[in-house]
Amino acid sequence: MQDTIPVARSGNNDISLVLKMANRHGLIAGATGTGKTVSLRVLAEHFSSLGVPVFMADVKGDLSGLAIKGGENTKVTGRIRQFGLADFKFEGFPVIFWDPFGAQGHPVRTTVSEMGPLLLSRILNLNEIQGGVLTLIFRVADDNGLLLLDLKDLRAMAQFVGENAEQFKVA
Repeated sequence: MQDTIPVARSGNNDISLVLKMANRHGLIAGATGTGKTVSLRVLAEHFSSLGVPVFMADVKGDLSGLAIKGGENTKVTGRIRQFGLADFKFEGFPVIFWDPFGAQGHPVRTTVSEMGPLLLSRILNLNEIQGGVLTLIFRVADDNGLLLLDLKDLRAMAQFVGENAEQFKVA
């Protein structure tokens, strides 16, 4: 097994990520055109080649080309020659596109309980008081071992808490 993942090359110097130092946290930052997308792609391809599952949020779709095996291109061929990549080969990688709406990819599924009151408050643009009530509703559900699967469950729990508000007041 290899010990490093090559990330970049500057002149005759290779820049690599030592695999035993890799973890699930990372940051790639820089100005437009500095190679952030290419760096992410290189890392994702190498991790995938090693059998490591990779999850990337790609709002603009810049990384979607990972799924398709590349082809000959004069610019790519020139870079391969420039960097002396004798063993270079085009290959595709396993990709699943997740789509919150399920229209153009695998639908993202979650439960209301997994979202939690803070995220749900932000999604629904609730004010502080409404968010507090939602937090109380989640707390009552959690304390009673009730899983809120969908908005119907949340509505029923809100109705239950509203009808039994006296027992949930702090003395």
